[in-house]
Amino acid sequence: MSILGLKKKQAKTFKVKVSTMDAEMEFSCEVKWKGKDLFDLVCRTIGLRETWFFGLRYTVKDTYAWLKPDKRVLDQEVPKDSPITFHFLAKFFPEKVEDELVQEITQHLFFLQVKKQILDEEIFCSPEASVLLASYAVQAKYGDYDPNFHKPGFLAQDELLPKRVLMQYQMTPDMWEEKITAWYAEHRNITRDEAEMEYLKIAQDLEMYGVSYFSITQNKRDTELLLGVDAQGLHIYSPSNKLSPNKSFPWSGIRNISYSEKEFTIKPLDKKKEVFKFYSSQLRVNKLILQLCIGNHDLFMRRRKVDSIEVQQMKAQAKEEKARKKVERQILAREKQMREEAERAKEEMEHRLFQLQDEARMANDALLRSEETADLLAEKAQIAEEEAKLLAHKAAEAEQERQRLEVTALKTKEEKRLMEQKMREAEQLAVKLVEQSERRLKEADHLKQDLNEAKDAERRAKQKLLEITKSTYPLIAAYSSPPPSTGPESPDRTVDMASSIRMDFKNSDMKRLSMEIERERLEYMEKSKHLQDQLKELKSEIESLKLEEQHQAGLYSLRSYAEPPYIPHSNRNSAYMAQMAFYEEV
Repeated sequence: MSILGLKKKQAKTFKVKVSTMDAEMEFSCEVKWKGKDLFDLVCRTIGLRETWFFGLRYTVKDTYAWLKPDKRVLDQEVPKDSPITFHFLAKFFPEKVEDELVQEITQHLFFLQVKKQILDEEIFCSPEASVLLASYAVQAKYGDYDPNFHKPGFLAQDELLPKRVLMQYQMTPDMWEEKITAWYAEHRNITRDEAEMEYLKIAQDLEMYGVSYFSITQNKRDTELLLGVDAQGLHIYSPSNKLSPNKSFPWSGIRNISYSEKEFTIKPLDKKKEVFKFYSSQLRVNKLILQLCIGNHDLFMRRRKVDSIEVQQMKAQAKEEKARKKVERQILAREKQMREEAERAKEEMEHRLFQLQDEARMANDALLRSEETADLLAEKAQIAEEEAKLLAHKAAEAEQERQRLEVTALKTKEEKRLMEQKMREAEQLAVKLVEQSERRLKEADHLKQDLNEAKDAERRAKQKLLEITKSTYPLIAAYSSPPPSTGPESPDRTVDMASSIRMDFKNSDMKRLSMEIERERLEYMEKSKHLQDQLKELKSEIESLKLEEQHQAGLYSLRSYAEPPYIPHSNRNSAYMAQMAFYEEV
């Protein structure tokens, strides 16, 4: 029974999932818990003390709402899913982040939320400001820039710029990374919380920073407008321009904001100014607008009062914490500097050691090379000495050869002179032979002419002899006393006698002439043969001299002698041919 009674007394629970900008948490909540109980649990879990800026937001149909702290969680219009999902976000934004945000966790959550709104283009940001903000975001994430570690492409997986900015310029991701890195390198020695604070200080000056927009219509005209609620007050925008408001109502100038059904009334503090009314069609949106107006106005009034004890303690603690961290950073910076110097000294020593080792190795190599070079030079010196002896011997031989060549050259010059003299004599002899040949040819012509004249004289003599014979034959027959012949033999005998006389005469002349011609021919052929032998001997001597000069290795050059003038065969043997022709005719 006691166990059953205990079970009945156990409280019912439900699951809740809370997503912050950098973490997700799940809680088991009691049914009776109010919104404040769950919110305080989340703040304690993440260590947040500046709770007035944040709230738990959930989605309702086509809009969103904030969890009310004074009502039970399940009694509100939260989703009925399990677990119920909430988003822990900044509901109100400070006017000056540097003065109002005390805790680092508060700064970090604001940084993440504002960064996401800029990347999602919920807050308009110019390209130049986007690059600068991205450089602080990189500094917050990666620390100081180190070119040895942060190589090109290290930001490829990070989302740092709005898509609108990326599409606005025709630049590659590498070019954007180069621009961001150039700014990033300038943020050296800035801690993560300082980089995030610098990011927020730039972002708070953007026109859409911290503004919540709602669609409204103006009274009477039913004109569509936008209502903006932020830490400064209320602003009226045209739907096409969220940057420059058409009309603004600062919190210091508003006396009262009333809400009745769908109508809102803004009463200025100055009673002379006109009351502004606008309409919102959705009841849930109207409640949200009223909550934001009340909360922002309360924070506006709170900023202008003296800080509470809790806030003063938080700021004092934050100041002490910052001072302590500053000292720690200085110590770390000194230690880092000393470590870097030690590492540099170590690297220098190692580098110097490597240099000395290299120098020692190079010196050792040089020593080995010098020893090898010395041995090689000694060997070369020995070889050179032997070569010098050989060259001296060759020089002596060359000197002897030179002297011999000089003697040979002198002999060659003398022989050359003798050869030239012999050639001149041979040329003169050849000229004489040609002249004798021509003379012999003329003599042969004269002899031929004399022979013809002799033939003519013989013919005339024969004719005259016949005539004489015919006229004197009777007398010869009368005075001669040979025995008388019988019969017809007498005339024949007379004829034979005359013929024998003629033949004896002819044969004696011919023999005499032939003997003279043959003697002259033999003499000429003997002289011609003797001259040809002399020419051949002269030519062989010239050839031997040329070979001997070539054999002397070009030390002396001997001018090439022209061969003896060539006597054409027809001229050289013209006399002989003339004699042969003469003999053939004879």
